[in-house]
Amino acid sequence: MSYLQDRYINPLTDFGFKRIFGTEANKALAIAFLNTLLPPHHQIQDLTYKNTENLGNTPLDRKAIFDIYCQATNGQRFIVEIQKAKQNFFKDRSIYYASFPIQDQAQKGEWNYQLAAIYTVGILDFIFAEHQQEPDLIHIVKLKDQHCRVLYEKLQFIYIELPKFTKTLEELETPLDQWLFVLRHLAEMSDRPQLLQQDPIFNQLFEVAELANLSRPEQDSYENSLKYYRDLNNVIDTARQEGREEGREEGREEGREAGRQEGQQALILRLLTRKLGTIPEPLQTQIFDLNAEDIATLSEAIFDLETISDLEIWLKSRP
Repeated sequence: MSYLQDRYINPLTDFGFKRIFGTEANKALAIAFLNTLLPPHHQIQDLTYKNTENLGNTPLDRKAIFDIYCQATNGQRFIVEIQKAKQNFFKDRSIYYASFPIQDQAQKGEWNYQLAAIYTVGILDFIFAEHQQEPDLIHIVKLKDQHCRVLYEKLQFIYIELPKFTKTLEELETPLDQWLFVLRHLAEMSDRPQLLQQDPIFNQLFEVAELANLSRPEQDSYENSLKYYRDLNNVIDTARQEGREEGREEGREEGREAGRQEGQQALILRLLTRKLGTIPEPLQTQIFDLNAEDIATLSEAIFDLETISDLEIWLKSRP
C-alpha cells in the first residue's frame, strides 16, 4: 500500500517518531507520553531538547546518536529510542548511551558529583528472546544489590515490548494504554477514534501526524523513511522465515535457496545505500557473498553502522 493512501504517518519510522516526539513545537506530546511512564515524583512540567549527537571527550571516542535526548526543567535527562529489530548488544548499547547524559552533567571546578535522574526509554518493535513467554510488556530496570534493594534510584531503563500490546480500542484503561495503542495502530487509522478525541493531547498528535499537513520536502523525507522501515521489516521477516524453513527442510533445492538469498542481499544493499550513501563495488561484492545467517546478522547490526568504514570493519570481523 502506498503511503499516499494512508492518512497518518507511521510513528515507528525515524521520521514519524521524531516529528511526533522530537521537535520543540510538539514537546507537549513527548511530555505527556513520558509522564505515563514516570513515577509521580519525577513528572515533567517542561523540557528542552538537547543535541542528539554526542561526541566523547576525545576524537577516538565512539559517537552516540539518540532518537531523542531531552532535559526537564529540574535537570532530569531522558533518552528515548525506537528499536526496530533485535540486536546482539542492544542492552550494552543502552548502558553505553546512558553514560553520555551522566558525563554531560559534569561541572568545571569544584563539584560534589550530585547527579540528576536519567531515564533511558526503549520502545521495542520486537520481544526480547528471554521474555517470549512472559506476559509483561514493560520492563523497568534499576541498579540493585544482592538483596534486590535499589542501590541507586536515579538511573532507570524502561523497555516497552510493543508487539505484546494487544488491547483493542474498547479495552484501553489508562493513558499509557492509549499511547501504546496509538504507537501500534496510528498508521492503520483512517479516522480519529472517538475515545481519543476526548483528550486534547491526542487531537494535537493527530494534527501533527496527518500526512496532508506535511510539506512536499517532509513528504519526501517520510516516504524514504517508510521505505527503509518496510525494507528492513522485509529482510528481518524473510530471514526469520527462511530460518524456520531450513529447520524443516534441510534438503531444499539449492537454486531456489540461492534466488531467495540473492533477493535479501539486494534488500540489505538498498538499506545500506539509503543510510550510508553509495556502497563501493568491492563491498557490494562481499555483501552478495553473505549467506542467510550473515544477512540476518547484518540486518540487526545495520543500526550501528554510521559510515562506510563501519561497514568495512563489520565485514572484516565476520568469522
